Amino acid sequence: MPKKRKHRKLTLSEYVRRRNGLPLGASGSMRNMFERSLGAGTFGSFWEYWNPIFGYTLGTYVYRPLQAFVPMSLALVITFVVNGAIHDLVTTIARGSIAFLFTPLFFLLGLGVLVGKFARIDFSKHPWHLRAGFNLFYLGICLALTIAF
Repeated sequence: MPKKRKHRKLTLSEYVRRRNGLPLGASGSMRNMFERSLGAGTFGSFWEYWNPIFGYTLGTYVYRPLQAFVPMSLALVITFVVNGAIHDLVTTIARGSIAFLFTPLFFLLGLGVLVGKFARIDFSKHPWHLRAGFNLFYLGICLALTIAF
């Protein structure tokens, strides 16, 4: 029986460089993040590039630990919900009143990642501007559904 290969855990700096192509805090990081995330070929890979510092933190402290207890797809959706709850908490503190937009939004965004994965939606062979359009459409549909309900 083949041994399961254990991967070395990346540091935050290594993770950001891998996702952005630039060191942590480097000039041009924000531009690279936008170009890579919007130009991603799948909805899941969009989130691999978007906000790599937050992605590293959520992956390390929420997603990976959850995988020990629940299936990977459920861990993914729960991680998105936790992300939304954090955004709602910060918004609530900043506004001084309850905010509940991001938790349901991120739930839908997480479901979108799963639907894209299981339906094998992949725009990688399309030009960057079409990939960006597909990703913005996915984000917009999730936001519109959140606001509508």
